Amino acid sequence: MADPTTSVLSAMITPAVLITGAASLLLSTSSRLGRATDRVRALTRRFEELVNVEDPSAVPLARAEKRLIVHQLPQLTRRTRYLHRAMTALYLSIGLLVLTSLLIGGLDLLRIGGLTVLPVVTALLGALALAYGATLLSYEAGISASTTREEMTFLSDLSRHYADLYDEK
Repeated sequence: MADPTTSVLSAMITPAVLITGAASLLLSTSSRLGRATDRVRALTRRFEELVNVEDPSAVPLARAEKRLIVHQLPQLTRRTRYLHRAMTALYLSIGLLVLTSLLIGGLDLLRIGGLTVLPVVTALLGALALAYGATLLSYEAGISASTTREEMTFLSDLSRHYADLYDEK
């Protein structure tokens, strides 16, 4: 027969797997939020440069680049909103999963058998928060891929512009 203390400790450690997963997602999400914020700042600087150019013909495809930036800024806003919500969900998930472990140990220590549903509920809520955060990250990744494709299309047009200049010579 298994030692009851070992069983309780094993049950308390079980949420750690999900906590580790949520923490890993949280670290990468924080990095993604930093990159998205940096991208907004870079686009803002570039837009200001393009607006202040005295001779617009001196910058190839300046109008197209300004349109691209104006189109991308709201998408980047959506991206950062998704990332912020995902981080909140992941922090909540970690908190709920830690609470699950504490409830398992605390209820056993205090010999409160009638509230065993509490750790199950907190574990389910923690898993739901983790799933919600992952879903938000999926949406954000789609927006990121979309803006990257738009930039690649612009760069392709720009490279064709320069290639055409060299072909004329």
